[in-house]
Amino acid sequence: MATTKQPFSMYGKIINLRDKNQLRFCTDFDKSIVINSFQRRGWKEVNPQSDWNIYWSNTISCRNIFHLESGYRLNDNQLINHFPNHYELVRKDLLVKNIKRYRKELEKECNPLADKTKIQLPDGKVISRYLYLDFIPTTYILPTDYNIFLEEYKKSPQTTWILKPCGKSQGAGIFLINKLSKLKKWSRESKRYLQHQLTSKDTYVISRYIDNPLLIGGKKFDLRIYVLVTSFRPLKAYMFRNGFCRFCSLKYDTSLTELNNMYIHLTNVSVQKHGGDYNRHHGGKMGIQNLKLFLQGTRGRAVTEQLFEQIQWLIVHSLKAVAPIMINDRHCFECYGYDIIIDNNLKPWLIEVNASPSMTGTTINDRILKYNLIENLLSVVLPPNGIPDTRWNKCPSSEALGDFEILINEDFLHKDTEKDLYQDSKNVMRK
Repeated sequence: MATTKQPFSMYGKIINLRDKNQLRFCTDFDKSIVINSFQRRGWKEVNPQSDWNIYWSNTISCRNIFHLESGYRLNDNQLINHFPNHYELVRKDLLVKNIKRYRKELEKECNPLADKTKIQLPDGKVISRYLYLDFIPTTYILPTDYNIFLEEYKKSPQTTWILKPCGKSQGAGIFLINKLSKLKKWSRESKRYLQHQLTSKDTYVISRYIDNPLLIGGKKFDLRIYVLVTSFRPLKAYMFRNGFCRFCSLKYDTSLTELNNMYIHLTNVSVQKHGGDYNRHHGGKMGIQNLKLFLQGTRGRAVTEQLFEQIQWLIVHSLKAVAPIMINDRHCFECYGYDIIIDNNLKPWLIEVNASPSMTGTTINDRILKYNLIENLLSVVLPPNGIPDTRWNKCPSSEALGDFEILINEDFLHKDTEKDLYQDSKNVMRK
């Protein structure tokens, strides 16, 4: 006969909460927005070695807690802001692998969501692409896929590609190439180093560069969209309505002389803030609601609505791609920062996903947005009484959602048939 174990904290002490003012939080980040958001609720800050109820951790601390040899055991009143293997979604190479695997599995099942279509490129070549799941640029993993990439490169030798290190963030180590000689030089130098020491941080992804981005004021931008996941099985995900656009500080230029100018090509604030043309008043950012108004005025309401439906579509299916392999621990939630580029045909492309999107406010408006984000996030994650409880069904009321909207809640799906999904996909991807 199985025995019922008492809920212990990871340090073996029973935590008995009756009052939400007794709540304790800890964080690895010295960010005033995060700390103030918890303190404004009357919660007490403690260190990670104390008993805590919510831990806003970095990814390394989270992995350590869930490591098999750690001996930690979380209780029902403890939540942490990452899933143990979040890297399946946020590492650039693993994201690509998982989406490709997801497509192949749907193809094997003869699922209509994996249907393909023939399209003609500007150079006249005809290629096959996914009809509904074509939302990541053509991407290869280096050095593993180097020879495969060479074959693809030879088909369109004038194409620009962007090379990104998988183990870095904030635009570090990124560069563009449009000549194979530059990549071969990188490959030779990498091989000399990699033959002695090969780690996951040495892996790169190389992707077809979106060289026809939608421009506003002549400048390239991308979208930062916040997505909160409270469960992967069943999948429960919410999108924050108040994301923003991140603009380059210089006007877009595809000339060869400007190929290495990251102030033209990379939208990361960590890159742009070092440029002489960076505007510290607005931080190179514009709210998504203002983007919608701009697009409605210049492109029309119907195509604008279609664009944002497609954005929701690609987010949901990127999550579905990793859901089967995510460690769905009931103590976990995670707020992801999705980076999406829109091309001049109003087609959205998923560029990458961040597990620890910046909570530093670069401007007054940015600070307000992130305060609201954390406040709304806690309202969704916590049960109605405000006390963490992993036994809760994680189905917040419409009032608790605030500025979050439901992307998917599989607890509420009553028409989850292939026919219905296929019809939904056609509605989203209609021309």
